[in-house]
This record gives sequence, C-alpha cells and structure tokens, in this order.
Amino acid sequence: MESSVANRNKPLAAKVVEFLSGYALACILMLLLLVLTWLGTLEQVDRGLFVTVKKYFSYETFFLFPEIKGKLVPLPLPSAFWVGAVFFVNLALGTILRVRKGWKTIGVLIAHGGMLFLLLGAFVTQVFSERGNMAITEGEVSNVAQHYFDHVIEVTEIADGKPAKVHVIATRHLEDLQPDDERLFKMANLPFDLAVSGYRVNARPVSVSQGARGPAEEVIDGFFLQAREPEVEAERNMPGAVVEVRAKDGTPGERFLLSTASFHPATLEIDGKLYALNLRKALWKMPFTVALDNFTHEFHPGTMRPKRFESEIRRIQDGREEPVLIKMNDPMRRQGFTFFQASWGPQNAAPGDTLFSVFEVVRNPADKWPEWSLYVTGVGLLVHFLMKLVLFITNQPKRRVRAS
Repeated sequence: MESSVANRNKPLAAKVVEFLSGYALACILMLLLLVLTWLGTLEQVDRGLFVTVKKYFSYETFFLFPEIKGKLVPLPLPSAFWVGAVFFVNLALGTILRVRKGWKTIGVLIAHGGMLFLLLGAFVTQVFSERGNMAITEGEVSNVAQHYFDHVIEVTEIADGKPAKVHVIATRHLEDLQPDDERLFKMANLPFDLAVSGYRVNARPVSVSQGARGPAEEVIDGFFLQAREPEVEAERNMPGAVVEVRAKDGTPGERFLLSTASFHPATLEIDGKLYALNLRKALWKMPFTVALDNFTHEFHPGTMRPKRFESEIRRIQDGREEPVLIKMNDPMRRQGFTFFQASWGPQNAAPGDTLFSVFEVVRNPADKWPEWSLYVTGVGLLVHFLMKLVLFITNQPKRRVRAS
C-alpha cells in the first residue's frame, strides 16, 4: 500500500525515466525489432533490398505501413532506426540506474558497454556510410568510385577542350517531384540557372518514331522520356529529366533531355563559353590512386562457383606506391575506405584477353565498430562468468561446513 502511494507521488520526470529504463520497454522494443526485420525480409523479395532497407531502417522514416505480396497492411509501425534509438536509451539508462554497481558486476557493465557501442556503430553506419564501385581494366588506374544509388546533374565548364569546373545538383532534391512539377536551381557561379522538370526515377530516351508517347511526355530533338517501373535492384535504375537553361532574369532558354542511359552529354554555348550538361551516377574522389596490374580468377572444377578471385593492385599516394592483394573476403582498408573484390569481366573473355576488376567501395566511419564491440562484450561476459566460477569454487568449503 505504501509503495503504491509512493509511486503515485513520484514526479513525472522520475516516472518517465523509470519507464524508459525498464525491462518491459526493452521487451517491447526487441519484439518490434523482430517483427520489423521479419516484415522487411518478406517485403524485399518484391520491392528490392535498397528500397526496403530505406523504408524500414532509415533515419528519414518515422512510421511505415508494411506490404506483403504487394498488399498494404493498415498497421502503422515505427521505423527500426528509431526503435533502435529508443533501445539505446533504454539500455543506457538501465545500465546507469538499474544494474548494481560493484566489483561483482564489473563484467556485466563491460558487456552492456559493448552492446551500446554496437548500437552506436549501427546508427553511424546508417547515417554516414556510402557504397559504390570502382571498375578498372588491367594496366589502367583510377581514383574515383561511382555511387550505387545516388545520381547527380552535372554542369561542366569546358576550357581549352577539357573539363575545367563541375557544378553538381544532387537528384535527392528531385525525388519528390511529380512528372508535371518543376524546380528551379539558382546557379550562383554560372551565368544561367537550371529549371528541372519531368524527373523520373527510371526512364529511357526513346525516339518518337520507335515508341508511343503519352500526352504529358515532351519531345526534344525527336526524343522523349519513356517512364519505366523502378527496378527491384535499385542500382539498375536510370533516372531522366528535362532541363531548361534560364537566364538570370528568368528568360527561358534551351531545353535538354538528360538521362543516365545517354552516352553523350548535352552541350550549349553562352557568351562564347562552352558547357556540358549530364545526368549520371555520383562520383567520389579517392585520396589515393589504384592501379590494377593483374586480375586472377579460378572456378571450382565443372562449376561456375568462384574458387579464387584476386586483384594485384598498386596503391599510389603522394608519389609512393605500395603493392596490395585484394581477395575474396580479404578487402583493402585505407583512410576510411574499404575495397572488396566484387566482380570482374568481360564474362566471355578468352584466355589472354584483357580483364577488368570491379571493387565494391564502402566509406563507413564505423567499419570496425561492430567487431570491436563484440570483443568488448565478449570480454565482459568472460569476466562475469569467470568471477561467478571463482566465487562458486571458493564458496564450496563453506557450503560443506554448513551441511555437516
């Protein structure tokens, strides 16, 4: 009776902290994570991995409605990212307020610290990591990687026949546009602005003589953008858009049809200066150069199962060269970048043909955090169980004395 009265008299802040640090909330959160992972696994079969991960695990999503076999389930669920964030708070408060402090629980405290570090690494990975690829032919070099999913509209200033300065518009600023919408981008360092309309996540430029177009599809130079369903593998999407060059006073200028499916950029000349317009996947510049000297591939006899894929490269930086061997499950890590052996080609190459190697490039500040967190958690559990074992052994004589 007295305890219930005491609970009612607790300040609201104390009740909130008690709930946030409680076991009941921890159980609810772990159940939610289980359900979200299960639903996401089912949904990614139809919608693709990238779209599903973005829907269920992105920090940009707060609530979502699951889909099973294309049918919407009218059950709002929180994003797994924010469930994990609340779980982090729950575990941290539980460690601080509920776990008994003393030398007997030092192992438990260390293990909890490792789990908090693991969750923190997951948050950093979700927010800051990027993935792409770099393809290099034997004997050639590269210092740029191509993003898997992000695209950009590039405006390149041409000087003496060479690219001089590149201005970039990220297509994430366009993804919310409907086909009839338009968005104006003020280009502060250029003598013109760009108005982008008709943006589509996946489209192909088609000649009017080869395809039937809808009434809303604009024809430019005999071509129009034919919309297609987004690919299940999102990295295969080819966005397209119509771009209008406008003078600074708003006067309309030339209109261009841009698409990542196009082989050549659009060009225009203003005040005697040449510019190139292009829509392509975003590029990252590496802090070093990679030279591919040799690629080797072997398959298990009678199968197409890879036995050995490895690339002999040279990492070139500040005038120094360092040989590195990149193999399956043995990537190269350098300055926050990780290079995995991902693929190769051409697939129909004959013996003696020049090959190219494809590396998956990952930039993740928390790349090794999960591994380190497992070490910390493992040490904490080992300390805890060893202490329990020592206490059990040392207390055995006392138990025998009491029993006698």
